[in-house]
Amino acid sequence: MFSAADAEEGRDQTADDLMPRTPGVVVRASDITWRGASNPPGVGMLGSMHLPEPRGPLSAALFSDLVGRPTLSSTTTATAEQVAAQVAGAMTDDDLQISLAVCYELHYRGFDDVPDHWEWEPALLGLRGVLERRHLAALRELVGPLPVTDEPIDRQLAALIAADDGPSLSAYMAKQGTLEQWREYLTVRSVYHLKEGDPHTFAVPRLSGRAKAAMVEIQADEYGGGTPERMHSELFAGLMRDLDLDAGYGALWDDAPAAAFASVNTMSLFALHRRWRGAAVGHLTAVEMTSSEPSRRYSAGLRRLGFDERTTVFYDEHVEADAVHEQIAAVDMCGSLVAEQPELAADVLFGAAAALAMDGVTAHHLLGAWEAGRSGLRGERPLAA
Repeated sequence: MFSAADAEEGRDQTADDLMPRTPGVVVRASDITWRGASNPPGVGMLGSMHLPEPRGPLSAALFSDLVGRPTLSSTTTATAEQVAAQVAGAMTDDDLQISLAVCYELHYRGFDDVPDHWEWEPALLGLRGVLERRHLAALRELVGPLPVTDEPIDRQLAALIAADDGPSLSAYMAKQGTLEQWREYLTVRSVYHLKEGDPHTFAVPRLSGRAKAAMVEIQADEYGGGTPERMHSELFAGLMRDLDLDAGYGALWDDAPAAAFASVNTMSLFALHRRWRGAAVGHLTAVEMTSSEPSRRYSAGLRRLGFDERTTVFYDEHVEADAVHEQIAAVDMCGSLVAEQPELAADVLFGAAAALAMDGVTAHHLLGAWEAGRSGLRGERPLAA
């Protein structure tokens, strides 16, 4: 996901302006899309997924229950209520966000050390609800009021994105990002991109008709059109390995800050609740409408550091795919949904605004840390010169 500031800045620049060229070498889109990730592992290998390190009293109590008890202790439930009541900056609170992320992860791949029955454990769902309400309240505060007009929903979405003034991470990474900053950025984004389309895909059964078909069309590309090596999560994993990062699913969770989990938790909240199906659709649409031009810049930033199309394929793929997906998402998916259920227009806009706002949280976190000369990851390790 890329911010509207990323997309807006890209309108004044072409790929030729941004991408250094190697004399005598012509890279065609058709050369890029079929190759898959460089340095590939065994595609489809599930690997291990263990509980992350606790980040406070709530996650410590919760994780202890998940591995050692059949249900939640009263202490854990009380701690969740205390954390939800007291946290002011919910989006950047490590204890709250990692706890919510672990609750959601039970609906994805789960954890090797947590029994499967926990996925639908009533007490855990109750605790998750407490955290969700705090997260949602913080998200509403972050987004602010969103007036709904009589304009077609695709135009309202375009206006919302155009009005976003969040910082542009892609512009920074294209022109200034160091190799170490790239590793930090990829660590943060790995929390989402190694899942790729999964959070949004949960919303497919909640839709019908043209809106459902449009979402499936978009998601099919996310999953490589049936080719495992071309799944976007696999392309991102190859990018990580090329930059000497552990690309195992969940392997870098302990390094990622709260903002990384808050972003994915927002997607999971929308897609796992039928009540928020409109927001899930709006969120996905904002992703598709704001990623093509920033992807050019991210690719350019990697090329500036000496990487070639074998490494940049993840971003190169999004330059083409999301330019097509933009209209499918805004007109076919959102337009059809709102035409059938006009009462969901406000939720569609809320989901899109939430996507932009969460990108802003991540950008402020990373750019603020780098400007201060420190790491944007947990532990505040100093950056390499």
